[in-house]
Amino acid sequence: MAEEISVKVKIIYAALAALFIALIWAGDEGKQPIVYDGIELQHSVGLINSENALVLQESVARSGAVANTPSYVMNKGSYRVTLSYSTDQKGNVLELWEQGEKIAAWPVNSWENGLTADFAISRDAKELQLRINYCGEGSLTVNKLSLAPHTVFYTDTYFLIVVFVFLHLAGWLYVRSGRRLSQEKIVDCAVIMGVAFLATTPMMQPYLYNADDLCYHLARLEGLKDGILDGQVIPVNILPDGLQNNGYMNAMYPYLFLYIGALLRICRVSLAFSYKVLVFLSNLGSAACAYVAVKSMVKSRRSVMLSVVLYTLMPYRFTNIFSRGDLGETLALVFWPLVIAGLYHIVMGDRKKWYYLVIGFTGALQSHILSVVYVAAVCVITALLYGVRIVRERRCTEILKAAGLTLLLNAWYLVPFLYYYYNEELDKEVLRWSGYFEQSINLSNMTQTLSLYNKQYFSLGLALLGCLGIGVVYLLCERRGRVSGSDGFMLYLLVLGGIFVFMTTGYFPSRALMANAFFSNIATMLQFPWRFLGPASACFLFVGASGLARSELLKPYRNLIFAMLVSLNLLVIVSVPADNNHVPYKNAESVASKGHETKLGSSVGLFYPHEWRLMGATDDRLTRSVVMSDMGSVSVRDFKKEGTKAAVSYTASSSEAFIELPLQNYLGYRARDELGQPVKIEQGEGGRMRFYVKGDGVEHRIYVRYGPVPGFVAADVVSALTVLYCFVKCVKGMVILRKERKESDET
Repeated sequence: MAEEISVKVKIIYAALAALFIALIWAGDEGKQPIVYDGIELQHSVGLINSENALVLQESVARSGAVANTPSYVMNKGSYRVTLSYSTDQKGNVLELWEQGEKIAAWPVNSWENGLTADFAISRDAKELQLRINYCGEGSLTVNKLSLAPHTVFYTDTYFLIVVFVFLHLAGWLYVRSGRRLSQEKIVDCAVIMGVAFLATTPMMQPYLYNADDLCYHLARLEGLKDGILDGQVIPVNILPDGLQNNGYMNAMYPYLFLYIGALLRICRVSLAFSYKVLVFLSNLGSAACAYVAVKSMVKSRRSVMLSVVLYTLMPYRFTNIFSRGDLGETLALVFWPLVIAGLYHIVMGDRKKWYYLVIGFTGALQSHILSVVYVAAVCVITALLYGVRIVRERRCTEILKAAGLTLLLNAWYLVPFLYYYYNEELDKEVLRWSGYFEQSINLSNMTQTLSLYNKQYFSLGLALLGCLGIGVVYLLCERRGRVSGSDGFMLYLLVLGGIFVFMTTGYFPSRALMANAFFSNIATMLQFPWRFLGPASACFLFVGASGLARSELLKPYRNLIFAMLVSLNLLVIVSVPADNNHVPYKNAESVASKGHETKLGSSVGLFYPHEWRLMGATDDRLTRSVVMSDMGSVSVRDFKKEGTKAAVSYTASSSEAFIELPLQNYLGYRARDELGQPVKIEQGEGGRMRFYVKGDGVEHRIYVRYGPVPGFVAADVVSALTVLYCFVKCVKGMVILRKERKESDET
């Protein structure tokens, strides 16, 4: 019987927990104002005096917006802006802008030295910005500008405290239940969690790395939150406030796992911290999936732990996170080990574990479309290569089960995606901007660890190359080709990984093959050859873990090899740069830290790519107001839009005229008039909705909203019923397993 914990230990532990919570609370920046000296404002004209103030005079020969703050993703609520200045002229103005629209303005009076104004925003802002508008005459000196919330900017501190308390409560309930984990499982869980935290440490900074695609994934995260609040819930096909409030297609990029970050945003957690939570969970998921997958194929605990470390800390994952900012591919990499393990069990392993492939394929599909193309290709190649064995051992049933269940589980996403992709007039050709071959990797780079200073830096890393070496020693030297069964599958992975690496390099004749229409079509769709590094890394991981466990030649050196490979992989963490400019506070008087700003999305911003816009919806054609074909015969009284719902009133004297609403005309939008009768929506310029008016001189009103599409709803129902079925089967299986264990213990 376990020894009871003493009261003294409980008190000490409670005191330490309370101290930890107090330290988290003390570090809360959510209530702190963002303060700028004049020198810290974004400005293109003016001089900086000895007190770091921005001085503007007539000699700049310019009027209008001359200085501004970054753009913020700001929660709805009330705020206070304070400006410290001096001026000898009237006409200067402090303005508040949101997505290119001025929503408030306050005069900068010449007889005062300070301005304090309160304002409220009724909905979450995407590009909230303060601008100083200079009248062009006299002098204007901007000393300080500050922005402060009446409540809090964000609730990051409260979230951390809730998580801390929840984990401890869950642990306490588990202990009270009488269950106990074995020491081995406790160590395994500790390693998985520790490696996940270690992989996240470069992001445990008060700022957010600005990677290549980060702004797009932040826009997806923020837009998904808006879509949920708009009532779309699952699925969220339209980001209602995207593209200057015109709406942006969301169904074309998988987003299931982004619901976690979106729910945090609904709880007013900052955009940056919500993103960091997703990165941590991807690290944790990578470690856990590598553990489960390799453990199902290799019995050596040493090899399993090695796979956890090597896969979670592999250089390509870190390049995706910190350099490329590719959250989709980062999430897809979580599931590659399950894909490989699932294929192994289907073709020759424990056929009852065919569901590994379902989980792996579904996870990749719900993370990144291009990654699932690679997954599908590997599945097809494996099925063809092992076709005879599959038929001989009657394993076709497992393949059909995996394929069928995967389709049913993902129907809710696949149906809208396929419809919009093939039937909407989307600007898909912009996806093919890469020539593929010019992105090839120098083979010598594969030996490097990581460098985030070079944006086009990609590598396998020494540790994974060590796994490749282990595979060569075991399969080609020690076994000398005399392989069968599971060793043969490892040889297949070794060759497959080698082919993937070859296809990333300049030695692969991709440039010559671009003359072939079939290859060119596939290559330009995949865009970058370095995407092959993900599956190649997963292949080499299994080869190394299996070879280290089975090799008799390497048996005396297993501990040394384990230590060496782990140490080499730790260099990935060491090589992540620490930018000395990213300090918590620039000076003792200002809390305008880069960290405080980036929590609100400033200096990063939001971006909506051209790929999934309707044809012609370029930035210069977007508008926030109603467009009329003939202003002489049509007048618009008002236009209101909230989420995916809009309403407009008009009066017209000609039925040949039309109006265009600033809404992207995606399938799913419906329109009715004031009598509830359907109104036909036509395609207008720049993807806008066009309505031909009734020219009877009477005021009419059109109501527009995004609603469920019957085919999409049917797919949602199918997936929901499939999830319910899987849940019931899992519960029954757990009950049976628990009963068997109980009977075994009794006997």
